[in-house]
Amino acid sequence: MPADSQTILAHLHGVAAERVKRHGAPALHAAVAAVKAYQQQRFAHTYVDLLASARYRGATQFFLDELYGPRDFTERDEQFARVVPALVRLFPQAIVDTVATLAELHALSEALDSATALQATVDDAAATPALDAPAYLAAWQATGRAADRERQITLLVDVGRSLDRITRNPLLRQSLRLMRPAARAAGLGDLQSFLESGFDTFKAMRGAGEFLETVETRERALARALFEADTSNLDDRRRVFGLLPGA
Repeated sequence: MPADSQTILAHLHGVAAERVKRHGAPALHAAVAAVKAYQQQRFAHTYVDLLASARYRGATQFFLDELYGPRDFTERDEQFARVVPALVRLFPQAIVDTVATLAELHALSEALDSATALQATVDDAAATPALDAPAYLAAWQATGRAADRERQITLLVDVGRSLDRITRNPLLRQSLRLMRPAARAAGLGDLQSFLESGFDTFKAMRGAGEFLETVETRERALARALFEADTSNLDDRRRVFGLLPGA
């Protein structure tokens, strides 16, 4: 079913609700920041080979910065929420659907980050609260929610596939370029920049199939390993900690 304003707004409201929850709880806010920072390190650790690849570096960095990074997207999200009707009216449906998938991923990731942070033992004695591999594994297992983790991976890959499909459609790409003035006038400049950056990055790959298959395979393997790890078994601990930074 094609995405509409209500679908996108519902996801953005979910993100806003998580931020309100953290705003009233400084310890939770700090723990979420630590979880996000660690997950960005983890992504870079998992894809160190792709970050070193001339072909895949740009797309990997795009995922790292835009989908896994600890950046505060509050201003961008509030801007989007204000102009969702204009977004749906101005942009082609294929782009609206991509944004809806991104919004769902964003909402689910924020909810999972909050849930994981509530279970995390954070080193708050440091200048910047931090997690290590044992603390992250313990928080992951205590949080559970395997179906949501699976959905998160599916959405992550779907965002990439949507960007790849749109880069293969010259008319859509040209439509996006022509919409720059209208998008800026409607307050959609940040979204326009995000989409153009994503499309240009994926176009430069000359096909995203192998990249997305690698991401999907590794993310599912990592999630499975984290859920199945027996922390009482030394060999199991060594195996799973080898998949994580800061072990």
